[in-house]
Amino acid sequence: MQRLPDPQSATHWCQAQRDDGRTIGYVATMGALHDGHIALLHQATDANHVCCVSIFVNPLQFNDATDFARYPRDLQRDYRLLEQHGVDMVFVGTLQDFFPEAANSSDIVTLDPGIYAEGLEGEFRPGHLAGVRTIVDRLFKTIGQCRTYFGEKDFQQTLVIKDLAAQLGYPDIVACPTVRESSGLALSSRNALLTAEQRQLATCLYTALLAARRQWQQGVRDPEHLRDSMRPILDQPGVQVEYAEVRDPCAWTKGLPRKSLQSAQALIAVRIGAVRLIDNLSLTEN
Repeated sequence: MQRLPDPQSATHWCQAQRDDGRTIGYVATMGALHDGHIALLHQATDANHVCCVSIFVNPLQFNDATDFARYPRDLQRDYRLLEQHGVDMVFVGTLQDFFPEAANSSDIVTLDPGIYAEGLEGEFRPGHLAGVRTIVDRLFKTIGQCRTYFGEKDFQQTLVIKDLAAQLGYPDIVACPTVRESSGLALSSRNALLTAEQRQLATCLYTALLAARRQWQQGVRDPEHLRDSMRPILDQPGVQVEYAEVRDPCAWTKGLPRKSLQSAQALIAVRIGAVRLIDNLSLTEN
């Protein structure tokens, strides 16, 4: 596995692969790899000639400096995992490497994240999705044409990224199902910051999502009713709810849809202690 020190080296490597007729599978990460990332890697390696990965904890997408400082980092462990799972190239870089035109971070012009950033994450993490779109734009321009794999756990973020790819005309986006622990807790790098008691408490997110899905399966299509079915499950000591909402993924709205739904996604964000967790579930799909 090649370990490259900056995005410029990665661009040359990727172009060389395409020149030799190889397809590229790409997974963007912030490190602290877990089985959810590994599932993305397996899809990327199975469907392409070569697989590459980026590791970059992007400060532009953290609206909380403390959250950025606490984000788990273990680069050597990540390297070992990537090599074990057949990755051909991994690259890192600094903010200056990705934005050489900016003398400092305050000079970086962030992109408009688009309509899919309205509400929910856009409300509770102002600037986050703009930061995501800005760095992913640079990552896509670094890699070029490829298939790139994202987990659906970050559902709203994935919509923003798909919108960016449609604007650029590349790459091909492959959205992959959320990987869960046996308890139902969605895998996340932030789970490492939870105590054993908090991990057990966090299973209420998936329980609440399943409650909304049962309502849908019973024929409920009213957005307010679906939303309210999640609230009692999340209303418990130690869980601070930021949102528990329902949206139509085919017709995104900032607020709760006003009409009966034809398709629906339930989305939750909570804080348990100092840790912020998000999860979501399609109500339409079984």
